[in-house]
Amino acid sequence: MASTIGQIVEQTPSSELLSRAQARATLVPDCMVEAKRIANTVIAGWHGRRKRGVGENFWQFRPYAEGESLSRIDWRRSARDDHTYVREREWEAAHTVWLWADMSPSMMYKSTLAIASKESRALVLMLALAEILARSGERIGCPGIMEPVSARNAAERLAASIMHAPLTTGLPDTAMIRGHSDIVLIGDFLDDADRVMERIAPLGRRGLRGHVVEIADPAEETFPYTGRTEFTDPETGEKLVSGRAEMIREDYQRAYFARRDALGESLRRLGWSFVFHRTDHLASEALVAVHGYLSGMPSPKPVGDRS
Repeated sequence: MASTIGQIVEQTPSSELLSRAQARATLVPDCMVEAKRIANTVIAGWHGRRKRGVGENFWQFRPYAEGESLSRIDWRRSARDDHTYVREREWEAAHTVWLWADMSPSMMYKSTLAIASKESRALVLMLALAEILARSGERIGCPGIMEPVSARNAAERLAASIMHAPLTTGLPDTAMIRGHSDIVLIGDFLDDADRVMERIAPLGRRGLRGHVVEIADPAEETFPYTGRTEFTDPETGEKLVSGRAEMIREDYQRAYFARRDALGESLRRLGWSFVFHRTDHLASEALVAVHGYLSGMPSPKPVGDRS
């Protein structure tokens, strides 16, 4: 997203929409491979969340409800008294999770300090989450791109949908989301916190349980520039030339961290989780943190330090 405080990044040449679409289509398959690798690493040793749903382990018996499939009835348990019982299994994921990653121009940025671009990291996190949640029976959807599906290949289907989706900017249209669901929003969220919350707060009031992952390049935090430097906002094309870039570092960092702190605090008041992730860190760190919030088991350590 464009920043109202001015996203200060190294100059990136403007790209035509077609070139950007082609670049994303080329990027997605590699991100899918990386997402599966990370998901396989993170999921090792994890167990069910001990709630009702589609897991493999027995959870409890409950009375049969009219209209349910007869195949769910446990006839041995039902034979013990005058009631008919259904055998429920352990819940690993029982409702829909909507996943969204920002694909606006600012996400294409990658400094020499980073492992990957913000766009690449956002896609890897989204697809890795889809892979993990799909394995546990979760319904996965992407606002405006893919309707929710419950399938083991949901991550691959999401990747294919992203490759052919139109280029958009800003937060997604969520009018299609009904009922109580989780939504994971992944982006750089460089707009003022108040503007971001104007879009997010109504989702919370509709009953959505939300999780925001802010992706940042390390250069956007540390501002390592010195001497005469030209900066370009990739969203608007506006330029800023500083004769001595190091002279504005302190003011820039003050505004940058104030925006993030305000956003995190507003999200917590809404009851949403907030995870900050830098692209010079391992993607698995953010993946574990977000999955913990989705599971109702957040990490005991705060996520989003400035180291």
